[in-house]
Amino acid sequence: MATHNDLGKLAEDLAAEFLLKSGYKILVRNYRYQKAEIDIIAEKDNLIIVVEVKARSTDFFILPQEAVTKGKIKLIVTAANHFMEEFNKDQEVRFDIISVLPDEKGKLIIEHILDAFEAFDAN
Repeated sequence: MATHNDLGKLAEDLAAEFLLKSGYKILVRNYRYQKAEIDIIAEKDNLIIVVEVKARSTDFFILPQEAVTKGKIKLIVTAANHFMEEFNKDQEVRFDIISVLPDEKGKLIIEHILDAFEAFDAN
């Protein structure tokens, strides 16, 4: 049985692979700024896509996107703003979540939720 960290790492690898196959360009993985860490920063269609990867060994009856708290979103947004300044980017930013959940047979299912934070007030 994989540990939580192994699953997280595997989920991030799968998410990165999934994004590449879907025509995204991965700019950076595990971007850190202060207390925040962004799993994947990618680019597509002149957008910067900030991706939070959520892995679950079981679904706990909670959707991965529900596991991203307001505090976590603030951190991610702050880190994303810093990334944009550091690399002098001026594109629009989209915040996505990629969830990786095993199905009944244990096969990992990837779900890509676009504009995941749009529903939140990130300010």
